[in-house]
Amino acid sequence: MKLMRVGQAGNENPALLDADGKIRDLSGHVADIGGEVITPAGLAKIAAIDPKSLPELMPGRIGACVAGTGKFICIGLNYSDHAAETGATVPPEPIIFMKATSAIVGPNDNVIIPRGSEKTDWEVELGVVIGKTAKYVTEAEALDYVAGYCVSNDVSERAFQTERSGQWTKGKSCDTFGPIGPWLVTKDEIPEPQNLGMWLTVNGQKMQNGSSKTMVYGVAFLVSYLSQFMSLHPGDVISTGTPPGVGMGLKPPRYLKAGDVVELGIEGLGTQKQTFVADR
Repeated sequence: MKLMRVGQAGNENPALLDADGKIRDLSGHVADIGGEVITPAGLAKIAAIDPKSLPELMPGRIGACVAGTGKFICIGLNYSDHAAETGATVPPEPIIFMKATSAIVGPNDNVIIPRGSEKTDWEVELGVVIGKTAKYVTEAEALDYVAGYCVSNDVSERAFQTERSGQWTKGKSCDTFGPIGPWLVTKDEIPEPQNLGMWLTVNGQKMQNGSSKTMVYGVAFLVSYLSQFMSLHPGDVISTGTPPGVGMGLKPPRYLKAGDVVELGIEGLGTQKQTFVADR
């Protein structure tokens, strides 16, 4: 299934995308896409509904594909080819940092370049949405705890991230720096998350063209690994790292300015399109 949220910010309707590409309203069955709704039992209830029995929604603004996210966890330097372009060594264990949940926006919403920013950058990433509470799970069972996958743009301000001392979070958590969606694609549609093509363009120029197969630490490992340190709950999102082609890695580096348009997508998970605008 492809689950989504459609409507104005803060007033989205839960919905699904049917096999014909029509948006079907789920609000008569569930309150939102998140929490208990994306547990195995909740997804089974939605799967039992005939999509044609649901009212059709007119296309409109698409919100973040999951509501009520408690944790937005990101993994750094998790692609061998991206680590190489930045001159970094692949870490012996995953680099973990948090992106504030207040950064989450819809996949096509404007992204605001924060005041004082000179190094706002892009990162297409595979997002993993947790579907049931995971604590001390093994790698072999880890995918049982995944509800599905989505496209994530881990927008980053590199000066805030690396030149302002401290940890990376402040360069990753600016308002609107977390577009996710357009859909939460349930895991049955993505049997092999470690072999998905992914791409990103800036003003129509291809900047990233990679694959999740070059991830150092795969989805199952990451879910298991993170669950050793913290419980993962339904609706939590893990953004799993980016392939090469980010602005910071170019020679010379290239960063985003107001008016730039970024488009990105992952095989089977849909696409995003954002216009970058200056904060006022």
